[in-house]
Amino acid sequence: MSDSKVQQFLGGSPLSVLIKLALLSLLVGAVLAAFGLTPWSFLHYLRYLVHEVLGSGVEALNTLGGFIVAGAVLVVPIWFLIRLMTKK
Repeated sequence: MSDSKVQQFLGGSPLSVLIKLALLSLLVGAVLAAFGLTPWSFLHYLRYLVHEVLGSGVEALNTLGGFIVAGAVLVVPIWFLIRLMTKK
């Protein structure tokens, strides 16, 4: 891979991009530290978030299934009676 393709991919020379990323990482790390966030607490929060979303999704599917069954108690017999009456 030629040097110009690497620079084009990175958006500049590798050294300058590395320095910019290091400075940006330092700035973001300082802001996170000011709010008391650490990488471990951030990962813990992400795990908690995924757990809650999945838990809510399962609960929503359970509720939806209950609605389907409740509606089917009325809809299926009525459909069946209509099919029996209209059968030629």
